[in-house]
Amino acid sequence: MTHRYDRRQFLQSITAAGIATGLTTSSSLRAMALNAEPVRIGIIGCDTSHAVAFARSFNKDVVTPGLEGFKIVAALPEASPDIENNQKRLPGFVEDLKKLGVEMVSSMEELLRKSDVVMVESNDGRPHLRQALPAIQAGKKVFIDKPLTASLAEGIEIFNLAEKHNAAIFSASSLRYMDNAQAVAGGSIGKVFGADAYSPCALEKTHPDLYWYGIHGVETLFTVMGTGCQSVSRISMPDADVVTGVWEGGRIGTFRGIRGGKQDYGGTAFGEKGIAALGPYKGYEPLLLRIADFFRTGISPVPREATLEILAFMDAADESKRRKGAPVTIEAMFKKANKHKR
Repeated sequence: MTHRYDRRQFLQSITAAGIATGLTTSSSLRAMALNAEPVRIGIIGCDTSHAVAFARSFNKDVVTPGLEGFKIVAALPEASPDIENNQKRLPGFVEDLKKLGVEMVSSMEELLRKSDVVMVESNDGRPHLRQALPAIQAGKKVFIDKPLTASLAEGIEIFNLAEKHNAAIFSASSLRYMDNAQAVAGGSIGKVFGADAYSPCALEKTHPDLYWYGIHGVETLFTVMGTGCQSVSRISMPDADVVTGVWEGGRIGTFRGIRGGKQDYGGTAFGEKGIAALGPYKGYEPLLLRIADFFRTGISPVPREATLEILAFMDAADESKRRKGAPVTIEAMFKKANKHKR
């Protein structure tokens, strides 16, 4: 079997050679990495602009430092049959991917043969478990775009299956990697006492409400607040949702999902040393750099617990809406999800 590019091994061997000869430079390292056989990325699900945007970044002639050594080579062009807009957009995205050198395949078996790692890119969370399962069973590294799934129960199942088959899973919204959100998470304003986050929150009748687009603002909120949310309550109106979470220690975080008026991404974090704006959003590349590192190392930058608590928060928000705004505990959502595991 051909040995594919392993960044850690590669750099170790080149560094050793550099010590012996004194001639190795950073430019020569990069040149050698670019000349190495790339890690082959396969995509399943082409009904979102993410598939095309990611291919543009990974398949450029001169890629951003940190994205070297990867190429999206194949895609299985699925689209949700009951979401009309996804069906309409699929042919255009497929043509864009072909222009970027991505081969269309007709089965998951073929995709796995042609790929070393897999990206699940459907913007519909419902098929993600089915789409990711063959790659998980093959022990591959799998990035699953937001949302991980369309329910907490299936999210738990994905992680359990990954553990069983020794596969690595990473899922995140690109909003997690806004510069100042990461700075706050890293302690720039000290302990975070609370935060307000917002994002567009279009609804899709096939999905639990926040899973379709509100996931972006919810992930922003969890990026700066961390895990430890205990209860969730929600007010829902035609033009907006306001979801309030109470964290351990009485910290309060809110998500505002926008449907009426100007729509954007951002928020505010309140800390012991300062108050920080969250945003602006600058695109996909910071997320892609984390995906590349994940594919190299097999270590997700977002722990399982954090990803699952985001799903529990969104499940609890829907349950609170059903209960006309009554608080719903995160613990209750996990108990309910575990009852429904296969």
